[in-house]
Amino acid sequence: MDIGIDFGISNIDVAIKIKGEIRFYTFISSDESISDKFHNVINKLDIAVSEIKNIAVTGGKSSDLPDVFRSASITKVNEVMAIGQGAKDIYSIQDNAFVVVSAGTGTACINYQANNFHHLGGISVGGGSLQGLAKLLINTSDAHEINKKAIKGNRSNVDFLIGDVVNNIGGLDGDITASNFVKARDDKNYNTNDIAAALTNMTGEVIGTVAYLNALLVGVSKVYFVGRIPLLKSVRDAIDQRLELAGVSSEYNPNMEYANAIGALAYLQGKI
Repeated sequence: MDIGIDFGISNIDVAIKIKGEIRFYTFISSDESISDKFHNVINKLDIAVSEIKNIAVTGGKSSDLPDVFRSASITKVNEVMAIGQGAKDIYSIQDNAFVVVSAGTGTACINYQANNFHHLGGISVGGGSLQGLAKLLINTSDAHEINKKAIKGNRSNVDFLIGDVVNNIGGLDGDITASNFVKARDDKNYNTNDIAAALTNMTGEVIGTVAYLNALLVGVSKVYFVGRIPLLKSVRDAIDQRLELAGVSSEYNPNMEYANAIGALAYLQGKI
């Protein structure tokens, strides 16, 4: 039995290959040492430890783990390769060059070219930013609750849109944001749903902008997304709106939050 584990800032994701089938598990991360996190995850899995042959780990401080756990070997996988290969597997990508955006607690951009994965860069804005700001502004950090409120909200009560000033500018539609949150400076005509809508939109705009800039940088017209934050419809819609401005398309997968764990598992199968 082979196991891939991704130690993220907010979550720990696990992919286990059992008799040709991959099972997924998610656990909330903690402030424990990497050793304690590792042992707690293994103990929570509904498998017999004696059946584990190989473990591949990535993310966080997983490189500090020993090389052996009981009779199983522990292989440390570079996170850039785990992200890239995980995306390649879940999307069955055959392209010679592509860009993957890992949108989790933060955001990272990975490029595959000439049979190698390269880290293009990243930004600190991601799901963690959304949850932290939401806790400050609407008193919830639950991502699904934020998304539900955002879908009900009207961000134009908080954001300043291009249409508030002109009908269009440079070909941009009137519903494109001119300035995030600026109406909250003076107006009181908004509620927590509107704030949630503005927050998820701003998060998606930032991720979408860095995604299309990196896509254009390496000359591709499509971005593959992994991580949890694009699972939120309100964020995903904002990402796609930004990508459309640059003529860049997107693709999402129901299992994209497990891409890093899948990529680590792929290392054990000799794919990387």
